[in-house]
Amino acid sequence: MMSKVNQFNAPGTVTPGWYLLAVLSLLMGFASISTDLYLPAMPLMRTSLQASHGSIELTISSYLIGFSLGQLFWGPISDRYGRRPSIAVGLVFFIIGSAGCALAANAQALIGWRVIQALGACASVALSRAMVRDLYQGNRGAQMLSTLLTVMAIAPLVGPLVGGQIVILAGWRAIFWLLVAIGLFTFIALWTIPETLLPEKRNREPLIRAMLRYGGLLKHPHVLGYAGAGGFLYAGMFAYVAGTPFAYITYYHVPEQRYGLLFGLVIVGIMTANMLNSRLVMRHGYEKLLRAGALVTALSAVATGITAHTGWGGLWGLVVPLCLCISTTGFIVANSLTGAMAHFPQQAGAVSALVGAIHYGSGILGSALVGLLADGTPGPMGLVIAISGLGCFLSTLLVAGEKKEMEA
Repeated sequence: MMSKVNQFNAPGTVTPGWYLLAVLSLLMGFASISTDLYLPAMPLMRTSLQASHGSIELTISSYLIGFSLGQLFWGPISDRYGRRPSIAVGLVFFIIGSAGCALAANAQALIGWRVIQALGACASVALSRAMVRDLYQGNRGAQMLSTLLTVMAIAPLVGPLVGGQIVILAGWRAIFWLLVAIGLFTFIALWTIPETLLPEKRNREPLIRAMLRYGGLLKHPHVLGYAGAGGFLYAGMFAYVAGTPFAYITYYHVPEQRYGLLFGLVIVGIMTANMLNSRLVMRHGYEKLLRAGALVTALSAVATGITAHTGWGGLWGLVVPLCLCISTTGFIVANSLTGAMAHFPQQAGAVSALVGAIHYGSGILGSALVGLLADGTPGPMGLVIAISGLGCFLSTLLVAGEKKEMEA
């Protein structure tokens, strides 16, 4: 086993097998499967639990809060004790939280169990990214993250469809029992891949001191720049998620059954961008592709803001720049994560967790702003997305001129 582990810890020399990619993709997909599966069941859940309007929606926001803050704990823990044990404990939290959701007797209990579920799920997502950093450096790491994110993007496409069928066949509680089964399966699969952080590479400082270092990391221009680029992007992305149901269905009168098709266009765009990034990053480097992607983000975001306020072009005048803007996720997320972790290999778990917390925290803010500024038009969504796109590009200026990394 030790020779196998050493092989996996030779950055730049690893030839990834399909099994390793599958397990890492499964771990990274916990953010999506935990919510996308039960979206079609929300009306039935409200009726079944006799919940007030808005309380079931709080199961999403409470999950995002737990998911965002929880990563800050798992990062330093994994840097000290290793990736696999930390993810395993997180999966236990996820399994318990999912079972609690399935057994919840009221909306308040469901909201509470969703927080526990999120605290477990975020360990899988944040630390699987750190595992990629353990295995690969520089542009190769960005390439691998793009590959994994491409596979992971399948979940938002099929999740609501599968969840809808489960609701029809077995009811909404069966969705959470399925998540329990997925958690158990992943727990077993986790122990079939090697630990990527060798004991001699672990951070031995006390956990309290390691967590206090988050403040120092935020002062580093590279971390701030890379995290800012992804954070502003996520703010725009969640503004899109919160604003498009109203903009498309209510304002432009798109039938509900066709909203999924417009939503799917963005998912396909993200997958395409990730595949392009995976092919181009070894030739052009993650920093250059990040800046190019952020520039497209900014331009398309400003165009979205203009069409959202003026109504120019009607529905498609809004859809086209909006799809282009959100699709650039494929050039921003993997490259920004790689750049942030590249400068702190001994704290890859903490940096991945910090960046992830900023991403989802910004997403909460972006979606909240759309609701607070709502005026009956797509304008507020367009404004938030325009500001987010400009912020994404400006953040990359903090890392402009970074010396190109030599690949192993």
